[in-house]
Amino acid sequence: MADKPILVDGGLIEPVNLREALEERYLSYALSTIMHRALPDVRDGLKPVHRRILYAMRELKLDPTSAYKKCAKIVGEVMGNFHPHGDQAIYDALVRLAQGFAVRYPLIDGQGNFGNVDGDNPAAMRYTESRMTEVALALLDGIDEDTVDFRPTYDGSNREPVVLPAAFPNLLANGASGIAVGMATNIPPHNVEELAAALLHLIKHPNATIEKLVEFVPGPDFPTGGVIVEPKESIIEAYRTGRGGFRLRAKWHKEDVGRGGYQIVITEIPYQVAKAKLYEKIAELITEKRVPLIADARDESAEEIRLVIEPRSRSVDPTILMESLFRLTELEVRIGLNMNVLSAGQIPNVLSLREVLRQWLKHRLEVLVRRSRFRLAKIEHRLEVLDGYLIAYLNIEEVIRIIRFQDEPKARLMARFRLTDAQAEAILNLRLRSLAKLEEMEIRAEHDRLSKERRQLKALLKSEELQWERVALEIREIKERYSKKTELGRRRTAFATAPEVEVDLEQVLVEKEPITVILSEKGWIRAMRGHVEDTSKLDFKQGDGLKRAIKASTTDKLLLFATNGKFFTIEAKELPGGRGHGEPLRLIVDLEENHDVVEAFVHQPGRKLLLASTSGYGFIVAEDEVVASTRKGKHVMNVAEPDEARRAVPVNGDHVAVVGENRKLIIFPLDEVNEMARGKGVILQRYKDGGLSDVRTFYKAQGLTWLDAAGRTFTLEWGELRDWIGARAQAGRLAPKGFPRSGRFGPAF
Repeated sequence: MADKPILVDGGLIEPVNLREALEERYLSYALSTIMHRALPDVRDGLKPVHRRILYAMRELKLDPTSAYKKCAKIVGEVMGNFHPHGDQAIYDALVRLAQGFAVRYPLIDGQGNFGNVDGDNPAAMRYTESRMTEVALALLDGIDEDTVDFRPTYDGSNREPVVLPAAFPNLLANGASGIAVGMATNIPPHNVEELAAALLHLIKHPNATIEKLVEFVPGPDFPTGGVIVEPKESIIEAYRTGRGGFRLRAKWHKEDVGRGGYQIVITEIPYQVAKAKLYEKIAELITEKRVPLIADARDESAEEIRLVIEPRSRSVDPTILMESLFRLTELEVRIGLNMNVLSAGQIPNVLSLREVLRQWLKHRLEVLVRRSRFRLAKIEHRLEVLDGYLIAYLNIEEVIRIIRFQDEPKARLMARFRLTDAQAEAILNLRLRSLAKLEEMEIRAEHDRLSKERRQLKALLKSEELQWERVALEIREIKERYSKKTELGRRRTAFATAPEVEVDLEQVLVEKEPITVILSEKGWIRAMRGHVEDTSKLDFKQGDGLKRAIKASTTDKLLLFATNGKFFTIEAKELPGGRGHGEPLRLIVDLEENHDVVEAFVHQPGRKLLLASTSGYGFIVAEDEVVASTRKGKHVMNVAEPDEARRAVPVNGDHVAVVGENRKLIIFPLDEVNEMARGKGVILQRYKDGGLSDVRTFYKAQGLTWLDAAGRTFTLEWGELRDWIGARAQAGRLAPKGFPRSGRFGPAF
């Protein structure tokens, strides 16, 4: 049951549902934003504010050959007659159309401070002046010839075009961006010669594939240049769906400075990146020592961009240096592609490259037909008038007499010479001094010329093939005018493949310095500068001592293998310094109190490890598989109490030597051991009592080597090892004479 109106203070208030009212108003706002503010029309590539600015400038006769006029006057004209919004919003839109670094083909020729690539703001509108460019004229070409529809302005006092004739593919040439309610658009600029080539191909082959069109339009062409490093397959897919993106990098080159040194010079930066902010970011990274490969940076730009980067040393690889900067700064950006536009000025939808081109061609065909009909009507009218002039010329005395003496000369002329209303009106409007010019030959010559043009127009309107030929001719003229041979039309953005840098950029961003990682028996860890050769002078807490001293670099990763079968990973750069005794290892990784570290070593990508437990089980694992991403570690070897993980040694051989706590040794081929990512493994050696003491891999040709208590090296040749050669899982025989009483072969890493 509907709520009844309520009488309040003599007036009726009608209750409404709040939800319905909000939905209705929000929908109205959303539609207004989508259709009249944020999304461009696929036909002329303009939003209403841009269209109104150009139309107002045309009304002010600000063509490329006229004098400049104050932008304040233009903004006032736009705001007062066409665009009921703030003056600053209109001026901002006008400024962007004049910025050569923001618009690929500027529509406005500005005079004064219109901002710069550093990101500085333009001067106030009272100081700047502007007029239209040739590109803007092309967009407006034919607007007086009934080529497009007009509608009343916001106050009904004037009329404005719904869309411009657009004899220039502006949407893709200059691009567009905007955020509406629930949708957005982002179209990068393109090269007009390439677009024209694709359009001509599409006229001949309406069902051309995206792959073929991308041969003509390989990618965007940004006004600030740069290098696109997006794979071609990704570009094709983006143009096929209307959604995607392009990786755009700054353009740079290496410049020699003598004595083997060099500096990097950046000459082009990515689209819509403010140079001043970019330089500040680079300087900030240098100050914070986040790019240790760089010693200094400076901005030497004048009219042309020139950012200079000095490496820390001549040995620094310039490609690695730039890859680190691309990763940390806006020297590399991703330009999104979202071709969300208004079709027919009303329907927002995401279009493919082919559909955008096709809809522009359809618009140009419609403009051609309407323009031809308008011209044909003008010719018909002129021919009618010329026929009347000819009659007047042949009967000039009688015409003068009727005009002079008759009370209603128009009706008399129409009756006497069988003239139409338009012919009689034209004769009556003739000035006396024009009568002398009404020579028969001139009238007939103009009549013949117009008659020929009328026949051509009628043939054009009857033949779609002729219409497409005319559209193609117009496109060829655009292609020639904005050819890549011209300064405005030259392609500015290049294409390249991003280099495949094998060096880990995480490591590159850390200054590489030698360190020695000290791990104590009680689990304290620290990193001392340099490679410590004499460990006897190291200081430890009372009752503690050295467990491992590992020579490494600040760019390395440290792998720790614990008795519970877990691997832990620590970045060497994150280890506590060498002053004092360091920090407890358990504050850095989640190692349980009842477990300990059995091996610690520097991670070497691509290497394989042989893991073994106290019960004699073991397997081979790729070292890359054991790297942990969290402090909780990575469980690799399955062990159940009282069994523990005992050894992790590098695989560097074709045979395995295993020795037990009972001093028995067994040797067997390495290929008898399985390789897996996680598990318990296979039995390496059997024990009646005790467990595994040590394991090692070696090459048959080099023999088995170990270190004695005094640090001397012993090697047994293959022929001397025949008594210990057997199969995996056997018990083995007592170790050879001279084998260390510790049951260890020596350090594995």
